[in-house]
Amino acid sequence: MPADNELLLRDQLSSLQGLLVLSMLMTECGDGDEILWLAATSVPSLSRCHVSGVYLSDGGWHPIGSPHDDPDVRVSIRAGLDRAGEGGGPLSIPDEGWAWAFPLRGLDGPVGHLLVAAAEEPAPAEQFLLKVLAQQTGVALVNARLHAKERATAEQLSATNATLAEAVRALERSTAIHDRLTQVAVGGEGQEGIARAVHNLTGLPVAIEDRYGNLRAWAGPDRPDPYPKDPPARREQLLHRALREARPIRAGDRLLTIARPRHDVLGVLALVDPDATAGEQEHVALEHGATVLAMELARLRSLADTELRVRRDLVEHLLSGGDEQVALARAQALDYDLERPHRVLVIEGRARRGDEEAFFHAARRAARATGCGVLLVDHGRSVVLLSPAEPPFDRLRCAVLGEVGGGECRIGVGGAAVAPADFPRSHRQAKFALTMQQAAKCADQVVEFDGLGVYRLLSEVEDTVGVERFVRSWLGLLLDYDTRKHSDLVETLTEYLECGGSYDAASQAVSVHRNTLKYRLQRIREISGHDLTSPDTRFNLQLATRAWRTLVCLRR
Repeated sequence: MPADNELLLRDQLSSLQGLLVLSMLMTECGDGDEILWLAATSVPSLSRCHVSGVYLSDGGWHPIGSPHDDPDVRVSIRAGLDRAGEGGGPLSIPDEGWAWAFPLRGLDGPVGHLLVAAAEEPAPAEQFLLKVLAQQTGVALVNARLHAKERATAEQLSATNATLAEAVRALERSTAIHDRLTQVAVGGEGQEGIARAVHNLTGLPVAIEDRYGNLRAWAGPDRPDPYPKDPPARREQLLHRALREARPIRAGDRLLTIARPRHDVLGVLALVDPDATAGEQEHVALEHGATVLAMELARLRSLADTELRVRRDLVEHLLSGGDEQVALARAQALDYDLERPHRVLVIEGRARRGDEEAFFHAARRAARATGCGVLLVDHGRSVVLLSPAEPPFDRLRCAVLGEVGGGECRIGVGGAAVAPADFPRSHRQAKFALTMQQAAKCADQVVEFDGLGVYRLLSEVEDTVGVERFVRSWLGLLLDYDTRKHSDLVETLTEYLECGGSYDAASQAVSVHRNTLKYRLQRIREISGHDLTSPDTRFNLQLATRAWRTLVCLRR
């Protein structure tokens, strides 16, 4: 009997020693599934039992040693666990002679139960070993969870530190970009300086354009020559998309954004990036650059508006025939030489967008670019320019059309004004030249008063009574007929004579069929009694029609 007790004691000490080693393994293991696997596989070596299930308080049934697959059996076992409470206790499991729920304890209480079953109740010594195993398993599980939580916290902290470090680096880069572009703004380096700074910050070629796509500044290699320009409709679509997105957008091989300090002022800042390599830093540089560009455009527009107001006052003073000494003093304040010959130009037309203010600024830029003058004023549907240049002014008209991207443009040019007192006369002549162009239904062009021939002579007659009598003597019957019948016989006769008596050219000019023209000419002969084949009659009729057209224009 003593020998049996000694053998039993040795077995128990061996089992306890194994439990100690197992406890160390579970403590060093950081994986909860592996800890439960070590515990489950150790149960048969410590007793004549097997694991019937593991139930975790925060996870439910664990796959290791899962109990019966029947949901009703699981519900029954779960109810038994609730009755046993945190301290564990006996359970009823189908097909098992004995079953017990051993609590898996942590420092703050049980984290679950280890369910052990056997054909018959094990010896007290074996139950003791199973209880110790469950305790060690619970401690190891809690320890593993703490370590996992610490690792997760450490990883989260590391990720947070990395994110913070990247944010600091991004902030430093953004600050450097902001500081460089602020230096450009404060230093007054203009649009060229802005383009240069953004190029240095990004390493990519940079373009600054106006709203029409005209290049205003470039920095970097491979500047296109000539600079490409989208058609007006496509340009407007691009601008609308950029304004709608309110952030840098990609258009072909370019990344661009809008600088818009005012509704009527707009610029485009673009990075030429064919390989799409621009990242966050390039976006920041582009957006900061657009902000500085908006400030620069606002400054330029403010200066331009101030200068325009002063120049406008001078132009209005001259056109109204104001005091000469006052005009000369204002010109001197602008550092402008008014004591040289000028011509008054009246520019009419419209941009494709129908914006009168846009047309005025287009005419201003075109006049400056072609050297045609800087004194101009907006008169609603026309722009009046005082130009020190000499004719022809076709380059000016082409430049205006180029600035607005098409549309319409016609220019009336007055005679030379050699003194301030001559400007009102030159203005009247320019307006008369435009009116004659419209009356003649000519295509848009530049019309010089000095080239109007007999129209110029007739327009300068101070007393028009004699001219009116001459017109009535030759065209009176036709004019009266047109008034009564709302017809255009005088206009038809005018075009016929201007076309040199050509039926084809005249019918095209009045937009009627050749036979209709012949019928009208026959009616003109019948009503007026004039022989259109007589050279003398045709001369007087042509002079009368030109005088009539001149009188009509003078009355407008």
